[in-house]
Amino acid sequence: MRLLIAAVGRLKQGPERDLFAHYVGRALAAGRKVALSPLEVVEIAEAKGASPQARMEAEAEMLLAKRPSSYKLICLDRGGTEMGSEAFARDLAKLRDSGAPGLAFFVGGADGLGLRALDEADLVISFGKLTLPHGLARIVLAEQIYRAITILSGHPYHRA
Repeated sequence: MRLLIAAVGRLKQGPERDLFAHYVGRALAAGRKVALSPLEVVEIAEAKGASPQARMEAEAEMLLAKRPSSYKLICLDRGGTEMGSEAFARDLAKLRDSGAPGLAFFVGGADGLGLRALDEADLVISFGKLTLPHGLARIVLAEQIYRAITILSGHPYHRA
C-alpha cells in the first residue's frame, strides 16, 4: 500500500527538515517488507484566507486535491482519537489488508484542518492534548509510521 503525507506549510532547511527526512527514509527502507511503501511527501502553501476558518477550508481543498480518490484518509487533529503505537500499527495493517491501494495522512497548518477534510477522513487521530507546531507534528507522524512498520515486521525498535 502506498503512503502519502500531505502537509500545509514547508519545512525550512535545518534540524526539523533533517529529522523528518531521517524518519521518512527509514520508513521507505523498512516499509517494503510489510507492503507499506513507497512513502511520498507533498507540501502545500499556507492559504491566505481572511479568517482562520477560510484558511482552514482553503487548505483542506488543496490537500484533498493532492490525495488520489482511492486512498484512505487519516487526518491529524487535536480532537481526534488518541492511540498508542501498537494500535496505530494495527490500524495501518487493517487498512493495508483491506485492499486499499494507498493511505494519505493530512497535517493541517497553524489553524488546523478544515471540516471537509475531517468529514472525508476514515480515521482522525490526535497526538495528545499538547499543541505541537505543525512541523513537529509532521516529524512525530513520520516517526510513528516508521515505528508502526517496525512493529508489523517484528523489528526490535519498538519497546513497549
